[in-house]
Amino acid sequence: MTYKVTEEGNVSTVFLNGEIDMDVTEKAKEQILPLVEAGKEVHLNLKDVSYMDSSGISILIESHQKALELNTKVIIKEVSKSVLKVIMMAKLEQILNLE
Repeated sequence: MTYKVTEEGNVSTVFLNGEIDMDVTEKAKEQILPLVEAGKEVHLNLKDVSYMDSSGISILIESHQKALELNTKVIIKEVSKSVLKVIMMAKLEQILNLE
């Protein structure tokens, strides 16, 4: 997994790339959660994520819940087909903010 973060006003966009699985879960959390905790609106761009397992999904849920607590948002954008399939199987499309 690789990532790039861009900032525009109070919005941080995290572009994730590659596979998000147990091996990189901590690294992804270390990038995403501090942005949420800083009160920013965080956009996660998943168009270049080829694979995501349940540990990756847990990051999406955890960051979403933290954003709700802090009265901000995590928006998941440009979800790749393979990741969208996992989100739909877990019935998370009704919970997460997908664009």
